[in-house]
Amino acid sequence: MPRMGNVVQKPKNLKQALGKLISYCKKEVGIIVLALILAVVGTVLTIIGPNQISRITDYIYDGLTYGISTEEVAEEIRQQIIQGKIDVSEFLPEGTDPRMVDWENLDLTNQEDPLTAALLENVRLSEDFVRTHQGGGIDMDGIRSVCMLLLTIYLVSALCTFSQHFIMATVTQKLSHRMRGDIDGKINRLPLKYFSANSYGDVLSRVTNDVDTIGQGLSNSAISLVSAFAQFIGCLMMMFWTNWMMAATTIVTVVLGIFFMAFLMKHSQHYFKERQHSLGKLNGYIEEIYSGHDVIRISNAQKRIKDKFTQMNLAVKNANFKSQFLSGLMQPVMNFVGNLGYVAVCVVGAMLVINGNITFGVITAFLIYVRLFEQPLRQIAQGMTNMQSTAAATERVFEFLEEEELEDESQKTAWSAKVSGEVEFRNVKFAYPNTPDVEVIHNFSAHIQPGQKVAIVGPTGAGKTTLVNLLMRFFETTAGDIYIDGVNTKQMRREDVHGLFGMVLQDTWLFEGTVRENLIYNRENVSEETMVEACKACGIHSFIQALPHGYDTILNDDTSISAGQKQLFTIARAMIQNSPMLILDEATSSVDTRTEIITQKAMDQLTEKRTSFVIAHRLSTIKNADLILVIRDGDIAEQGNHENLLKQNGFYAELYNSQFEQAAVTRAQA
Repeated sequence: MPRMGNVVQKPKNLKQALGKLISYCKKEVGIIVLALILAVVGTVLTIIGPNQISRITDYIYDGLTYGISTEEVAEEIRQQIIQGKIDVSEFLPEGTDPRMVDWENLDLTNQEDPLTAALLENVRLSEDFVRTHQGGGIDMDGIRSVCMLLLTIYLVSALCTFSQHFIMATVTQKLSHRMRGDIDGKINRLPLKYFSANSYGDVLSRVTNDVDTIGQGLSNSAISLVSAFAQFIGCLMMMFWTNWMMAATTIVTVVLGIFFMAFLMKHSQHYFKERQHSLGKLNGYIEEIYSGHDVIRISNAQKRIKDKFTQMNLAVKNANFKSQFLSGLMQPVMNFVGNLGYVAVCVVGAMLVINGNITFGVITAFLIYVRLFEQPLRQIAQGMTNMQSTAAATERVFEFLEEEELEDESQKTAWSAKVSGEVEFRNVKFAYPNTPDVEVIHNFSAHIQPGQKVAIVGPTGAGKTTLVNLLMRFFETTAGDIYIDGVNTKQMRREDVHGLFGMVLQDTWLFEGTVRENLIYNRENVSEETMVEACKACGIHSFIQALPHGYDTILNDDTSISAGQKQLFTIARAMIQNSPMLILDEATSSVDTRTEIITQKAMDQLTEKRTSFVIAHRLSTIKNADLILVIRDGDIAEQGNHENLLKQNGFYAELYNSQFEQAAVTRAQA
């Protein structure tokens, strides 16, 4: 089982991870740039809107207030007082003599003066004056033209936004599809040592969770960030163009929020990396415990499994909590900053309107700009949170894609000659890459003639399966060479070496599909007669016919197939493949004695005139082998046929007799 324990690495550079992702997207850079341009255009058009809304506000305000300025009102009141049309005695503060007031030089725009405030509040202007300055009331034509312009602006903005979302949704799905394909191809190019050090569940997590995270980050966050930055810069420019004092007020409140957001981003990235890593470990553990579910139940190890699962689940929970808590603080902080800026602008704007520095429409537009200004800050906060998840997922995916691969063999010539089956191991030595100082195979040499049935026996850990892995080039020899028909396997392409062998392993494998598809797996032009004969030879033809749809029955979790029947399926599959050489690794370990006899006959038929390598612990099944290689501590301790090895009364005889003694004890106990 692959090792689960990997130390959590320190988070890598965010820019470096995103740089790799951008480089990976270079094929789609043109269409992505177009989406970014559309996002910017849509944002700019949105920013233009409030400036036009201020015009509508001014039209309405002028219509309701008759469009009369404070200076004009003050001058009209002064003239009416001087002409005696207004009795001011009732508006004067107590004890004030109207004759002592300098009406010519009185500043009637200073509303802090009690006399001025009283006059402006109580004096009614003449109808002639109002009619003269009213100009026909609210300018509906002006409002109508501005509304049409606004409608056009917002429609074009909506079209740009829709287009960029459609483009990015399409591009990210293509990227995710390509990335999954690259990971799948990478799996086939990785040496087995990688899977010895990493769990399959962790690899699965990279294909599913991490790729999905990257796709969502590109689709949702990348464009949102660009739009947010464009909106932020655009609003900033428009606010300064509208009124620099209110713009400065807004910026002061926002700067604090930006600093706090940067602080949170810096300290939360580590937890996003840890979250992705701990999730990968949890997936690997789940894959492990479910594949060994029966063993766990038989061993009553549920409590131990539950405790370990709880521990790993808690690690995922803690990493999730810390990352989400820190990133979640960004949103309320930016909300507070936005609302604070909103209040500040209202106060400053009101003062400027009172002093006559701006119109009421300007403050209306500015309030909209404030809301538009703090909105991208929220989007940036959320987008940067998502981009941290994307960066963490990107690191994991590209760490996998950048793993050391098997040697490129595209320059080697494909194997086309007919194979006779001569195999020679010449001074082979091997140590696993993760333990280079511990040699598993020591100077192993053997010569197998074409058509021989070779049995490889020995105690557990002697190196039997390792020899087969070297023969198949799943691993490369540390020293020495292996030859097939006089050709060094290192000079052959790996897929050609694999194609020379049919394999029946102890671990059976059936995929969800019809019986027919499982039997003729990856083979073309297989006749019905050939398939049926192979199944009859393995004794499973009657069983298949009894299935609801015979050979067209779909094998899935609902189909009841025993471990022994699965083993017979794989033997029949090897027969149908008809490879020139065979590897049988404990092929009868899962069948009962009666089925073993049937299977052994099928195996004898399968291995006839083929060079075959049989790894067996049941020595009774390899009595008819032409050559038996007895492996002990990585070397050939003995070799010969069954009778000769028993006569030698050596290690093989000791193994053989111990099995019969054990069988006799078992029968006696039964």
